[in-house]
Amino acid sequence: MNRIILENATIIDREGNVSAPATVFVEDGLIAAVTGSPAGGQSSKNSGPRSPGQSERRPGDEIIDCSRLHLTPGLVNLHTHSPMNIFKGIAEDATPDRWFNEEIWPYESTMDGDDVEAGANLAIAEMQDNGVTAFADHYFMADRICKAVLESGMRADVAPTLFGMAGGFEGQLAAASDLVREWNGRDGRLSIRLGPHSPYTCSPGDLAACAKAAADLGVGAHIHVEDSEPQIAASVEKYGRTPMRVVAEAGLFDVPLIIGHGYWILDEERELLGDRAWIAVCMKTYMKLGEGPGRVWQRPGELPLCIGTDGAASSNTLSPLEQVRMLALVGKLQTHDAEAFDLKAVWKILMRGHDALPFGTGRIEAGAPADLVLWDLMKPNTYPLYDPLAALIYSADSGNVKHSMAAGRWLKKDGSLLLDIESIIAKAGERVAGILRKGKGTTHLAF
Repeated sequence: MNRIILENATIIDREGNVSAPATVFVEDGLIAAVTGSPAGGQSSKNSGPRSPGQSERRPGDEIIDCSRLHLTPGLVNLHTHSPMNIFKGIAEDATPDRWFNEEIWPYESTMDGDDVEAGANLAIAEMQDNGVTAFADHYFMADRICKAVLESGMRADVAPTLFGMAGGFEGQLAAASDLVREWNGRDGRLSIRLGPHSPYTCSPGDLAACAKAAADLGVGAHIHVEDSEPQIAASVEKYGRTPMRVVAEAGLFDVPLIIGHGYWILDEERELLGDRAWIAVCMKTYMKLGEGPGRVWQRPGELPLCIGTDGAASSNTLSPLEQVRMLALVGKLQTHDAEAFDLKAVWKILMRGHDALPFGTGRIEAGAPADLVLWDLMKPNTYPLYDPLAALIYSADSGNVKHSMAAGRWLKKDGSLLLDIESIIAKAGERVAGILRKGKGTTHLAF
């Protein structure tokens, strides 16, 4: 694989510091060197060549003029259900009860592996268009998602969904454990963890079994917790403790844990989180389903907040930038404080998703994985550039993603995806027609 030289890019690091122009050398999937001024304009041990002659041009180098571009780490979508892109727009203007029980779960009960893979491919294309280089997924028939990920060039952390409420939990857990053994670490771009759906669809015993299996396998877990306020009261009535405490007592905080939502976390539950848990907030879903104000607004710096999009059946779009923008704006509204959720704090929330995944991404320095986005902010929607962070967080969209790469391979080049989009859409259209023919089935799940 030839080297790629990103010449004279303005770097925005994960802390939100903006550099003078620097040149980044990409080789063998890694950042080989960063020459010039690093972020913040100060000297850095990571700013020079990794080896003698590293910064010299060689025959075959691909040189990209980045003098008008801003370079950032790739974006992470820390909580989504990629196959649900096949259901985008199928259940609108519905209460959470109707959305789950009368629409989505009945439709999902008739899905097959081809539906799952077609939806995942749609989601992958949409995420790549928006600058996402890695995502954390939570769905069933997860082997088909793994296949789609490896063919796409990007990274993913995939959690096969486990439903205690559906019965046969021991068999589900055994199959998920087999999936971990088969796929985890494949090509350096895929990681697998266990995905108990939630404390309201899995019993405390089911959750404890997941925690033990994850620890034995050396992986983490991914679970939905407290996305709606009624879940807390229902858990206290049934188990005598809140959902977050049910999760803690099951041992899931003892393994690396992605919490989908955590939107209604109580003050007294914050101490449970420790340093191996991350909360993926999906603001658009809460707004769309009328879930109310939540509780993540007070002292947000104490919470390990990250950004997810949830599935496209609830959020319709898979843009982490859109989600973090909504988080910032609603945060200012909820706290009546225009200085809350400032630009750098919000950018750090967006970047923190890298820490929750095992790939080592999120840094622009020698030796780091080359998962990068080059943004063209010299466009009407983002210009003038008084503050590049403001342009990104409050104005940018997929049209500003000029180039992106994962593991040093292009995902998007000159504003165009490298995937076969026509084929992806055609296949999805075939599956949609089949879904409508099959209609709704019978589900054993209840929200």
